Amino acid sequence: MKTDSIRRLLLVVCGLLLLILTTFYISLTNGTFDLSVGDIVKTLLRVDPVAAHDLVIFDFRLPRIVLAMLIGLGLGIAGAVIQGVTRNGLADPGMLGINAGASMAVVLFMLIFKQSLELTGWLAFMAMPLFGLCGGVAAVILIFWFARSNGRLEPQQLILVGIAVSSGFSAVTLYLSLRMNPDDFEAAAVWLAGSLHSANWEYITAMLPWLLILIPYIWRKSSLLDVMQLHDETALSLGVPLTAQRQRLILAAVGLVAACVSVSGGIGFVGLIAPHIARRLVGLHHSRLLPISGLVGMLMVVLGDLIGKTIFAPAQLAAGIVISIIGVPYFVYLLFRSRT
Repeated sequence: MKTDSIRRLLLVVCGLLLLILTTFYISLTNGTFDLSVGDIVKTLLRVDPVAAHDLVIFDFRLPRIVLAMLIGLGLGIAGAVIQGVTRNGLADPGMLGINAGASMAVVLFMLIFKQSLELTGWLAFMAMPLFGLCGGVAAVILIFWFARSNGRLEPQQLILVGIAVSSGFSAVTLYLSLRMNPDDFEAAAVWLAGSLHSANWEYITAMLPWLLILIPYIWRKSSLLDVMQLHDETALSLGVPLTAQRQRLILAAVGLVAACVSVSGGIGFVGLIAPHIARRLVGLHHSRLLPISGLVGMLMVVLGDLIGKTIFAPAQLAAGIVISIIGVPYFVYLLFRSRT
């Protein structure tokens, strides 16, 4: 990597971290109950702790911000993987049906266990990501089944089949949600919109193992994602088993998306927009693109949640809705730009 590239990468990382920390600070200090910097420092350092400050920081704001950062990190990296595997800049986890499959499984979990077994505590929190993973894997199995051509996975077929699978799972999710009682239906509707209002430390603990295992694995495959940008014949001539590697990378992306969806619901456009911004900032090499996509996704979700809970106060708008409001015009811009 050239010196200029390293300098540019460090500049981009520092700039993104500064923006994330600024948003983190604003989100932590502002709200219905405003806190000063001194209040936060004293609370974190346990100097003359105040019960009200502990409640606001440790039970409400801090887990919500940390969860938003982790979700943005996972969705941004998953989006970069999906776009790299399919060689399509307009692809994202939602378009492949991964979001819809994971959402359907989590809504099924809510329907079954909220009404019958009443799982509580750590069992419920750890089970939701597993249900989300099962739904995401079910979507991927269907996609792999229908997108194969002569024993190979065709990138363009992945997109077309993914759209169909996404529509099917979305219909099942709607049917399941309509069978819930009114209270659970309202909770499911808020969750499907991509809300972080119920964030807690258990959710963070439930999704952390997925991120800690899958993100390093994906980053180790960054050079392979670079090779996948070549034509299939060229990559095969280099000895790359494309079908097997595509399956592994998509399954890793499924794990990331499932972990995020299971604790936040469907937050769209992060996996689409974050890799595009990252490519403009650091180029096409995935060793740089993947971490920058994660940081951009982190900034998007934290900022979207901040906007949703402050600008629209006293009402709270789900982060997923805020990001969609911003993401739709950007998606249209990308669509027109890809045609020129």
